[in-house]
Amino acid sequence: MAKKQNINYNYVFLFYDIADEFSDIGKYRVAKVFKICKQYLKHHQKSIFRGNITPSDQIMLETKLKKVIDKDLDFISIIKVQNSGSFAEVIIGNDKKESESIFI
Repeated sequence: MAKKQNINYNYVFLFYDIADEFSDIGKYRVAKVFKICKQYLKHHQKSIFRGNITPSDQIMLETKLKKVIDKDLDFISIIKVQNSGSFAEVIIGNDKKESESIFI
């Protein structure tokens, strides 16, 4: 009998695209999504966040985001990896913004 493999994903990349950002309602959603993401992850660039997160915090993050977005108009992608050492990053150009750096 095969043993079930339990994998912990404790590092995530989060990308979002909130529709109607130039309307008052859209600006509200953009600001709310940004604020929620900032509670759990490090802001990397524009609408990109990343960082370590516990499974329970990830559930809370997803729950809060689902309450704010318009599921018919907005898009959020969360990419899970096992840890910050399981991917390679290439930066081209000047990364002027202070963000979480990962050197492998």
